[in-house]
Amino acid sequence: MIEDPLFAVLLTLVFLVAGTVKGSVGIGLPTMAMGLMTLFVDPRSAIAILLLPMLLANLWQVYRAGETRCATMTYLPFGLCLALFVGLTVVLSRDVSDAILIGSLGSVIILFVAVSLTRWAPHIGSEQDRLAQIVFGSIAGVMGGLTAVWAPPMAIYLAARQVPKEEFVRASGLLISVGSIPLIVGYVSQGVVTRDLFALSVLVLVPTFLGFALGEKIRRHLSEVLFRKVLLGIFLLMGLNLLRRSVFG
Repeated sequence: MIEDPLFAVLLTLVFLVAGTVKGSVGIGLPTMAMGLMTLFVDPRSAIAILLLPMLLANLWQVYRAGETRCATMTYLPFGLCLALFVGLTVVLSRDVSDAILIGSLGSVIILFVAVSLTRWAPHIGSEQDRLAQIVFGSIAGVMGGLTAVWAPPMAIYLAARQVPKEEFVRASGLLISVGSIPLIVGYVSQGVVTRDLFALSVLVLVPTFLGFALGEKIRRHLSEVLFRKVLLGIFLLMGLNLLRRSVFG
């Protein structure tokens, strides 16, 4: 893989685009990277390559947002359930076929688009918050352990709590970081993260952070509404194509 110039160019472009999306809207790095990489990489290898950029980009986002200790305590039930179920699902889905993984990823991406377009979320008051974190965190963990994407239930929960924009960025960065750790442990322990895939994961950090910086500039200068519409259109096409591939090959 590493020696193939075309593969290196494609991978660089994928993470430049995914990093730009992340810097622009605060989420979408795993969704965009997985949707594009599975066009030319098998799902498990794609997740292995994604691991370091996903973890480090979100840690950087949390650092930039500040108030980390307060956010950790606020979302502790969600984070614990997320980490637990990501770890369990990685172990239990070890022998799941690529077709099922691709179909699951396509379904999660389409759910992400539907949630983003409708902005649907049940109202969750403070008295129901702990239970809601347990429920949504567990669902997110199962999704994440299977596909490395758990934005939809996380976004629904944060919208239901009506958190402001900066809190959304802080919380999503924190929760994606938390879920990344058992994902990394699971894939390393199963031997999926080979030396070559780890090297690729390190190398794509450069385009990821370049894209992240570019995305922050885009967020300041372009219409967020227009950007989100274009982005969701791309996600929808990717999700539908993944579902097609899972059924027809």
